Amino acid sequence: MLTTLKTAYTDTRAADLAWGLGREPLPALAVLDLQLHGFDVQLRLLGASHQVLLEGEGSRCSETVACMSGNSTALPLGVSTLVDGREYEFAARVEELSQGAFAGRAQELLALVADHPHGLAGTFPGSPNAFTALLAQWHEGTVGWRTWHAYPQEGRLVTTRTCVGARVPAALRPPGAGGLEIGGLPDGRSPQVPCA
Repeated sequence: MLTTLKTAYTDTRAADLAWGLGREPLPALAVLDLQLHGFDVQLRLLGASHQVLLEGEGSRCSETVACMSGNSTALPLGVSTLVDGREYEFAARVEELSQGAFAGRAQELLALVADHPHGLAGTFPGSPNAFTALLAQWHEGTVGWRTWHAYPQEGRLVTTRTCVGARVPAALRPPGAGGLEIGGLPDGRSPQVPCA
């Protein structure tokens, strides 16, 4: 689903994006409700940002990537932790593209998400390449989603990938499990996230 967001496009920067878990639903400009193998997934566009709410099989997860203050972390390269007893993995990267390459990539992504039954994208008035897009999927027992945040004025495209996997029995959880392990690999690469 593709929509034009009824809000002014503000000159935000990719570096201002932050990541957070467990936030309550924030005011959304567009919402897509999905059912994926017994899980309720809600994709939410929040201006130049996103929130995904996941609930099912006795677990809940709320992920927010947005320009926000309080209870958030600067956008990490990768996170691997437990959320409500389930494996949670998050990875992010920032691409820098020339103006021509950016426009082409933006239109490809918008076409992909607009035509997908589990996709939600919003463009901003006045800038056809300024958008936020989300795409949810089910793959081999995991619920996952990919997101794209476009900053044409900087030539930057922020891509995230999240997987919420199997429930980990309490007896198998390591001591202190549930704390966040934030960071990338030593060479600066993002960890591999097993979703397709």
